[in-house]
Order: sequence, then C-alpha cells, then structure tokens
Amino acid sequence: MAVNGLPILLRTAGLTVILKGEGEAADAKRRLLERSGATVVSDAADARIAVVAIEDEGEARAAIDALKARGVLVNAVDRPADCDFTLPAIVDRSPVLVAVSTGGVSAGLAAAIRQRLEAVLPPNLGRLAEALGAARGPLRARFPDGGDRRRAIGAAVAPGGALDPLVPHGAGAVADWLAGAAMVAGQVVTIHLRSTDPDDLTLREARWLGQADRLHAAPATPPAILARARADAVRLDGPPADPPPPGLTVVIA
Repeated sequence: MAVNGLPILLRTAGLTVILKGEGEAADAKRRLLERSGATVVSDAADARIAVVAIEDEGEARAAIDALKARGVLVNAVDRPADCDFTLPAIVDRSPVLVAVSTGGVSAGLAAAIRQRLEAVLPPNLGRLAEALGAARGPLRARFPDGGDRRRAIGAAVAPGGALDPLVPHGAGAVADWLAGAAMVAGQVVTIHLRSTDPDDLTLREARWLGQADRLHAAPATPPAILARARADAVRLDGPPADPPPPGLTVVIA
C-alpha cells in the first residue's frame, strides 16, 4: 500500500510563509510557523509555501487556486484534498522532532498519538542526539566504514542498548559507550511467514526487518511484507553467505 506522502523536514528559519485567514485556526498555524522561525506574511511574491485557514468555502477556494497558480505549495486547513503538504502534530525534543501525520484526515488522532509519545520520550532526548552529533569525529575514527558505524549506533540505541533513547542518560553516556564500542558481528535470522498480512509479524520480526542490512526473499514474498524492511537493505537472491558478513541478514521463508 502506498504511503500518503513523503515526510520531509523543511528548514523554515527566515523563510517567508503566506498565511491567509483569521480566527482560531489561523492563529494556531501562525504560532506553529513562528515557533519554527518562519516569517509569516499575508502575501509575498517570493513565498513558496502558504497556509490557507479560511472557513468560507468560496473565499478559501479562490485563495487556494490563486496561490497554486503561482506555483506556491498550499496547506489548506480542514481541506485535505487541497493540501500539497500537511502540518503534523509534533513532539519537540530538539534537535529530535517526531512528527505524527494522518494525511490531514484526523488532526485529533494525530494529537492523541503525540500526547502518548510525549509521555514516553525522555525530556533530555535532545541532549543524547547532540552528544552523538558531537561524537561524529571519534565515531568515524573508531568505525571508518559507514555500514559498521551505522550498525554500531543501531545496536547502542536498540531497546536495552547502552544508549536506549527511551532511558534517560547522563552527560557522559556517549563517551562511555564509545570507549568500549565494538563492531557488530554477522547474524542470520529467518522469518517464517504465517500469512500475507504484515500485521501478523511479531514485534521481533518487524524489528528485524527494520534493522536488516541484507534481505533474502523469494519472488513471491508479498510486497506489503517487503515494505516493512529498511529501504536501503540490500536485496539478494539465493542462500545467505556462510559465514555471514557483519550486520543483520534476514531470510524470509
């Protein structure tokens, strides 16, 4: 099943954004845009994105059509069919941002999911991200190969790992982990499908697919199952190598 859009992060600091409309919906969008660093105006020739928060159908239609005719990407409040982009519910643990989108069909559901995530993610999660960013040089020195580096970080941030993001960490957690970090050994796991429905995968199987470096799957494997694997996992034919190369090899049987 195709996703309803491609999630991206748009850097809005200093960006001019058009906001059309007045009232509570427009005020909420203005606060969100200004908090992201955008400059909010009623119109500007150089603006490339706009938010239309107009209740009257005729006025909204005219504004949306005029903006799109200029090549401006539009978010139309309560009109998902007219949206070129949507504004998700956000969990802010800067520089970590978690966005929850329903494609514009249910802002209430997105908000409810955001509130659940707020309760799960530690307040200092952003500091963990900053520490990993600051350690980029030492990480490259310890793991020159990009794949080895990704796998080492993946193991550290996995559930129960040394840097599990759902567990609060002290200021020196990244340095302590890096001092003893080792290359992740090769591992082969096999998933025996019980149906064509990806929801029938166990949590462990879904996690394997999400972490896979290499994927061995028969041509008849359902696309919905393959869609759960890492997009950059290497797809291979035939049996897995013996011994396996570093990282996780997933066989779908």
